[in-house]
Amino acid sequence: MKKYVFAAVLAVLLTAGVFVFAQNIPDDHASEYYYINISLEKVWPYRKGYVVQYRKGLYQTARAYIPSEWFTNTASRGEIITLPPGNAWPSMTVYYKEGEFSHVRLYVHRWQDHQTWGNVPQNINIDSYFEGVETIDLQFR
Repeated sequence: MKKYVFAAVLAVLLTAGVFVFAQNIPDDHASEYYYINISLEKVWPYRKGYVVQYRKGLYQTARAYIPSEWFTNTASRGEIITLPPGNAWPSMTVYYKEGEFSHVRLYVHRWQDHQTWGNVPQNINIDSYFEGVETIDLQFR
């Protein structure tokens, strides 16, 4: 019986010690960025950019239109990272700095013949969806 009481008291002390010695991050070390990572259903390359489809609920999907200008140089707002086959992608990580959109990273399969890549038919014109895009407005409802 004494062993059980001793083990219980030790467990309580160890748990309390975690909270007592927990470290707070000082404001000068806290990041001004936060991110949202989203699994993608499909990625369509288009002449004006990329169309990405993601889940916004159990039964609904939404699309985001990312202009190709965002991917032109190192100081741009977009980055495409091609990866070998795996289950963790395709995905999209949207970064925010001080509450405002900063940049986006697309993690996609290296081979565009993979099932997660799609093709926009040539007779479909979706140029207007890419005009004036300054941010990614994610929808989850």
